[in-house]
Amino acid sequence: MEAVAEQSYSAASSSAAVQLRQGLRDGVPIGLGYFPVSFTFGLMAVSMGLPIWVAVAISITNLTSAGQFAGLELIAAGGSMVEMALTQLVVNLRYALMSLSLSQKLSREVTRPQRLLISHAITDEIFGVASARPGKLTAPYLFGLIAVPVLGWTGGTLFGAAAGGILPESVSSALGIAIYGMFIAIIVPACRSHRPVLLVTVAAVGLSCLLAQIPGISSGFSIILCALAAAGLGAKLFPIQEAEKEEQEEGL
Repeated sequence: MEAVAEQSYSAASSSAAVQLRQGLRDGVPIGLGYFPVSFTFGLMAVSMGLPIWVAVAISITNLTSAGQFAGLELIAAGGSMVEMALTQLVVNLRYALMSLSLSQKLSREVTRPQRLLISHAITDEIFGVASARPGKLTAPYLFGLIAVPVLGWTGGTLFGAAAGGILPESVSSALGIAIYGMFIAIIVPACRSHRPVLLVTVAAVGLSCLLAQIPGISSGFSIILCALAAAGLGAKLFPIQEAEKEEQEEGL
């Protein structure tokens, strides 16, 4: 019995190690894409008078590019705590939707503390990669997927803040484009292989362009509206039958 238990433990440990390595591998491109964007954030934070450690602390505790840049603008403008809280709520509310979606893919073995830790690090790109992965999501895989992007985001902030005003503004602005190219690289393969994903993506892009013409709608709120509308359209036009859903959860 002890030998069987040891073999089961060894197999579980080996599986966890494999899942962790797969997560780390999938997280490398995201981390590399985050570095130049957070580098720009670090530059901007220091240029606005924030100490280096404050800039790094913001990145560790937020992990949201749009929210952090919006927060910097409010800090520079002398905004109140209420304005800051409302802005962050609107800009980052989409992460609540992403967390709800991923919660349906989590393995039952993922504990509540692990879920809380994972939810802190959900970003657009991490959500995209995790959602595209077939089967249930395990804690080792998600921790691996999260680790490199978090390191790239905080490390980029540290290097950017330390660099201060050395780099010209044109170079800093160019670095911010990297994150858009990375996100496109995540979406395009899924659109090419799955027609429903393509149609839902086109619908979201079209609605985003329309909302951009309406004054008074923030970018964060626009993302939420587009996500809800596109997801609703996809659920209506391309419903997943229970049998298909079970096959996907088993890791087809």
